[in-house]
Amino acid sequence: MTESRREQYFNLIDQLMRCPNGEEPKLLTENSELLDQGFIESLVQVSTMMAHENNPDGAKFLIHVARQLAKELGLYPEVPVNS
Repeated sequence: MTESRREQYFNLIDQLMRCPNGEEPKLLTENSELLDQGFIESLVQVSTMMAHENNPDGAKFLIHVARQLAKELGLYPEVPVNS
């Protein structure tokens, strides 16, 4: 991952944190070229930092976004439910 790409990820994360509630899908669609495993890893990294800085709501939000994107990109394991 290049430094430029990392900056783009962090910029998009900042935009996600600042965008009005409900506008997140539009923002992600507009930046779909950045939606990859590196972006998901960056989301987790920033959410961890937020958790350590006593911002649990921000951390939970970013983990939620990371989980949803990972599922959409096929990077999140589907655990079979045993009946």
